[in-house]
Amino acid sequence: MPATAHDTSLRRVVGIVALLNLGYFGVEFAVALAIGSVSLFADSVDFLEDASVNLLILLALGWSLKARARVGMGLAGILLVPALATLWALWSKFQLPAPPAPLPLTVTGFGAMLVNFGCAMLLMRYRHHGGSLTRAAFLSARNDVFANIAIVIAGAATAMTHAVWPDMVVGAGIMLMNADAAREVWQAARSEHQGAIDLHA
Repeated sequence: MPATAHDTSLRRVVGIVALLNLGYFGVEFAVALAIGSVSLFADSVDFLEDASVNLLILLALGWSLKARARVGMGLAGILLVPALATLWALWSKFQLPAPPAPLPLTVTGFGAMLVNFGCAMLLMRYRHHGGSLTRAAFLSARNDVFANIAIVIAGAATAMTHAVWPDMVVGAGIMLMNADAAREVWQAARSEHQGAIDLHA
C-alpha cells in the first residue's frame, strides 16, 4: 500500500477510535457516579485519556520524527492522568466504603471490554506505524481490554461478597497498568527522539 494511502487509512482508524472512546467515556462516567464505582471511574477517565491521545495522534501524524517523538513524551504524561484520578477516587472510597451495585458494574465493564477490544483490533496493524504515537494508542486499548475483564470479575465478586474491596482492588490495578503503559511510551519516545538527533548530527 502506498505511504499516502496508508496514512489516510491510519487517520481514519484513529478518528474512529477517538470517537468510540469519547462516546463510551460518557456512558461509563455516568454509571460510575451513579453507583459509586472506583474501577468504572478509573476506566472512564481512561476512555477520555484515550480519546485525547488519538486526537493528538491525528494532529501529529504529518509531523517530523523528532516532533512526533516530543508529542510521544507528552502522551506519556497524559497516560498518567487516569492513575492520578484513581488515587483520588480510592481515597474517596476509603472515606465512604460502600460497594457499588454489581449488575451495572458488570454490564458496563463488559460493554467497555467490547469497545476496547474493537479499538485494539483496529489499531493492531498500525501499532508499528507512526512510532510512539500509535504505540501509545494500541497499548492503551490493549491494556484496557484486560482492565475491563477485571471489572467484570469484580462485578461478580461484589455480587457474591457484597464487599467494597473487589472494586477498589481492580481500580488500583487499572492505575498501575496505566502507569506502566506511560513508562513504555516514554521509553519509546525518548529512543525516537535520540534517533532523530543522531540522524541530523
